[in-house]
Amino acid sequence: MSDRPSPLSDQPSPRPFPGGRGDSGTGTPSLPAPALRGATLIPGTVVARIAARAAREALRLQREALSHPGGGEPPARLGGPRSTATVHDGSACLGISLDLPYPIDIARTCGEIRHYIAERVDQLTGMRIDDVTVSVRRLVPGESLRRGRVQ
Repeated sequence: MSDRPSPLSDQPSPRPFPGGRGDSGTGTPSLPAPALRGATLIPGTVVARIAARAAREALRLQREALSHPGGGEPPARLGGPRSTATVHDGSACLGISLDLPYPIDIARTCGEIRHYIAERVDQLTGMRIDDVTVSVRRLVPGESLRRGRVQ
């Protein structure tokens, strides 16, 4: 067992680390306070993937709400959501584009999805979510509406 403390310890090492910055004259390296040692940076691409995942979860919850008894038929096959994220100083702005089943209350559904995505991304990343923009790529009619079309 080594007499050297863990590199994550708040206690200074009894001797300088090899290749370190040296010492402060006391024989121990000078370390900044733990809060100043660094931060976890999450790239925008990762935040965008988390947002897309949250959008899929929100759509699944919408689908389950529609498929319960009295809620109508389950929606047709929808394309996967696409997302973008701009990250700056610990906060993020998100953009989501997705397909929605038709018929549906678009404004209410987009508001619920926007709220769910903001909460979920904040929960998973710890970032402040400044804005979530939801755009609808297309409305996908249910099976009963497709069968009723004249060709």
